[in-house]
Amino acid sequence: MRAKTGTVRRRRHKKVINMVKGQWGTRGRLFRRSNEAMMKSYWYAYRDRRVRRRDFRRLWIARINAASRANGLPYSKFVHGLKLANVDLDRKVMADIAVRDEAAFSKLVDVARDALA
Repeated sequence: MRAKTGTVRRRRHKKVINMVKGQWGTRGRLFRRSNEAMMKSYWYAYRDRRVRRRDFRRLWIARINAASRANGLPYSKFVHGLKLANVDLDRKVMADIAVRDEAAFSKLVDVARDALA
């Protein structure tokens, strides 16, 4: 007797089709199209986990730049001044301070300005 893949194949196909349930057209119904859609979605997810980090860094820099310019110092000089003053804050924390606590951020700008002078 030969071994057939009946239940094994059906289980595998069903698993893939359930993963892409709700996709448009045959991508949610036919196995081959579903498998292609699933593989593509995994690739997008992998890629976009890295893109998310880039996007957040850009957002933080934009917020820091806006807040530091409001205090009379452009972003590049602000960051350079903090580096000279040995202030080790990452951009995520600085952006949070810029949004939530303007007084503390203006003190940071003063520290950077003093270090540049």
